[in-house]
Amino acid sequence: MRPTTAVGDRLSVADRPTNVLCGLMQLAAEHGVDGSTWLAGTPLAPEDISNPQTRISYRQASTVVRRALHALPIEGLGLALGERQNLGNFGLLGLAMKTAPDFGEAVRIGIAYQRNSGALMDLALADQEDGCVAAIASAPEEASDLLPFLCEELFSSVMKLVRELIGTDFRPLRLDLGYPAPGYAQRYRDLFGCQVRFDQPRHAMVIERRWLALPFASYNPLTSNQVMTLCRMQLDAQRPRGETTAALESQLRPRLRENPQMAEMAAILHLSERTLRRQLAEEGTSFSAVHDHVRTQHAMELLRDPSLTILAIGGHLGFNDAREFRRAFKRWTGQAPSQVRRAGG
Repeated sequence: MRPTTAVGDRLSVADRPTNVLCGLMQLAAEHGVDGSTWLAGTPLAPEDISNPQTRISYRQASTVVRRALHALPIEGLGLALGERQNLGNFGLLGLAMKTAPDFGEAVRIGIAYQRNSGALMDLALADQEDGCVAAIASAPEEASDLLPFLCEELFSSVMKLVRELIGTDFRPLRLDLGYPAPGYAQRYRDLFGCQVRFDQPRHAMVIERRWLALPFASYNPLTSNQVMTLCRMQLDAQRPRGETTAALESQLRPRLRENPQMAEMAAILHLSERTLRRQLAEEGTSFSAVHDHVRTQHAMELLRDPSLTILAIGGHLGFNDAREFRRAFKRWTGQAPSQVRRAGG
């Protein structure tokens, strides 16, 4: 069998939430643009973009962003998108940062769990010799044509988040960007309130170290521990899988009760059954393996609800007989449903 997509092609690994694409779709609606056309040629449907369980690959995200840049009549689209962000847009990650003991810990949490936010650039923190620290952003070489949008969206989102966390007095020391200054470069300076340098060897926001020591009045150790546990679970759930596998999982979840077959799912994904089988094999899996994985996940969730009988849970997963469900669950997990329920799910 060929290597799985997760190993063979990092750009095709579907492991990113759809936050950026969701924001673009909202902007499209506000400007009377049909953003659904940007999904042509992908297995994604408009409703998938607002589904928190959907995961997309970097290649899919880049395709949609390129189409959005061409279709939306907005100069500095990344800035416009980033300026709309608030703490709530960062979900669990935003709450985890807000309940941290200080800004320094909030930054470390943000870096460690940045993938949970759907970011399309990777951030790393580096100490500077001048007593400052730099948040350095990078993107795959294949996305070099998107760098202005990616940097605008990332750094303006970071600014909005940080100012909600520590106040509007926050100012970076400078912003370095590795591409030429656009015609609207003054908007960068107005937004960030600091020196902005273009044509630099890196993309980085540099801040004075003193900000990291700022304590948070919102620190709550109990809430912090609870939210951090959820963030870890969210990150762990983003296991590497290929684009077709992720698309199939997304379409299976709402249809488990009907026990859909491969031919039906292939049609929903606009593929022939043979093509779906081949693409799944190239990603190191099969229809039955994906179906069983999704059913296992949903069964584990339902077993946490004590009001649901084993028969009812089996029904949610497409089983008409409780014994059939018990046998299948034992095959998937090595345990009986009742054992998992007694252990707390």
